Amino acid sequence: MANPIVAIIGSPNVGKSTIFNRILGFRHSIIDDEAGITRDRIYGKAVWIDKTFTIIDTGGVEVENRPFQEQIRMQVQMAIDEADIIVFIVDGKLGVTNDDRMVAKMLYKIDKPIILAVNKIDDSLELGRMSEFYKLGLGEPLAVSGAHGIGIGDMLDKIISQIPAQEEEHFEESITFSLIGRPNVGKSSLMNALLNNERVIVSEISGTTRDAVDTPFEKNGKKYVAIDTAGLRKRGKIYEAIDKYAALRALSAIERSEIVLLLINAEEGIREQDKNIVSYAVDANKAIIIVVNKWDTIKKDQSTMDNYTKLIRAHFQFLDFAPVVYVSAKNKTRIEKIFKAIEFVHEAYNKRIPTNVLNEIFQDAQMMNEAPNFNGGRLKIYFANQVDVAPPTFVLFVNNPKFIHFSYRRYLENRLRDSFNFEGTPIRFVLRPKT
Repeated sequence: MANPIVAIIGSPNVGKSTIFNRILGFRHSIIDDEAGITRDRIYGKAVWIDKTFTIIDTGGVEVENRPFQEQIRMQVQMAIDEADIIVFIVDGKLGVTNDDRMVAKMLYKIDKPIILAVNKIDDSLELGRMSEFYKLGLGEPLAVSGAHGIGIGDMLDKIISQIPAQEEEHFEESITFSLIGRPNVGKSSLMNALLNNERVIVSEISGTTRDAVDTPFEKNGKKYVAIDTAGLRKRGKIYEAIDKYAALRALSAIERSEIVLLLINAEEGIREQDKNIVSYAVDANKAIIIVVNKWDTIKKDQSTMDNYTKLIRAHFQFLDFAPVVYVSAKNKTRIEKIFKAIEFVHEAYNKRIPTNVLNEIFQDAQMMNEAPNFNGGRLKIYFANQVDVAPPTFVLFVNNPKFIHFSYRRYLENRLRDSFNFEGTPIRFVLRPKT
C-alpha cells in the first residue's frame, strides 16, 4: 500500500520549506529570504507516531505574474490533485494577503482535508493575529512556528488524524518487484519480455508510460507481481507536470516493492541520472538488481562483460551488494537470468540468522579487527540480535553508539556478507547502549 500524501502549499516566503524541513527532521529544501526559491516540487518521507506519509514541498503561488509562475501553479495544482491532505501555510506576521486569497480559491473546489497553519507565530503575544485568518473560510487556523518548532507536533497530530483509511492490496506468497530507470531504457519492452506478451505499450518515444501498473503473474510455479513505472528524470530537473506525476507514481511503486530492478541502457552507458534514480530505492531500503538492457547492441569479446561490470561497480560504489544481469528485452535473451536473480535476492532480503551464530560472527569480527578509537572511545559490541527482515535488520547492544566509525560499520557489514549470502539486499544496523 502506498503511503498517504500530504502537500504543503501557500504563497511565496511564508515558510513552507522551513516547515517541510522541520517535519523531515533535516534540511532538505532550500531556505532563503528571497521569495520564490522553491520552484519545483520536492518529496520526502515523514514518520509521526506510528504513521508514515509522503510529504511534498511546493513553490509559492502569487497573483503577480513573475517568471516561472505559470509552471509553479501547474505544479501546485498537481500536488493538490495527488494529495490526500493539504496543509495551507500562511504568514502570521503579514496577515491575509491577496496571494493567500488566490490559494484559498484553489482549495474551495476540492473535497479533501485542509489544515490551515499560520506560521511565524513565535510567542503568545502574536496569537492575537490568528482571528484574521478565519476570513479565508478554511476552518480554524493552527498557530505554528517552523523556525522554532512551536505547534509542529500539534499540526502533525492533526495530519495523521486526517489520514484516510486504506485497504491494503495483498498478494500472498508473491514476490513483488518494480522496474525503474531513465526514460527510454526499455522498461516497457522488458516488462513484455518478463510477462511474455505485449501487455504494456512499447514506443520509441521517450516517456510513453506515465503511471505505475501492477501485474500479478506466475513463472515456473512461483507467483510474482511486476510493477512497471514511468521513466524518472533527474531530481530537480523535472519541469513538466506530467513528469512530476510520473515520478510520484514511481515512488509509490518503489514503496510497494520488495525488489527494485534498475535498468541501464547498454548503448548509452551509465549516466548521472541513473544514480539519482536508484537513490529512491536506496532510501527506501529495497533489495536492488542492476539490469543492463540492450546488451545485444554491444560489440563483445571475452572480457566485455567483466569490464562493463567493473565500470558499474566504479560508478555505483554504494550498490556493491547488487547483482548485475545483462539482457536484451527486444530479443528476449537472458530473461531467465532476471528471474533467477529475483529469487536469489528475495531469499537474501528475507533471510534470518540464528542469534547464537550471529553473536559468534560479531565476536570473531571484534577479535580479528578491534574497533578504532572514535568520538572519545572504542566501540564494544556485547550482544547482537536480528529483529527484522526485508531488509535484514540487526540490533547491536554496545557500550556507546557514538563510538562507531563509518569504516567499522562497513567492516561489520562485510563480515556478515562474507559469512552469509546477502547479495542484493541492504543490511541495517541499529545501535543501542547496553543497559
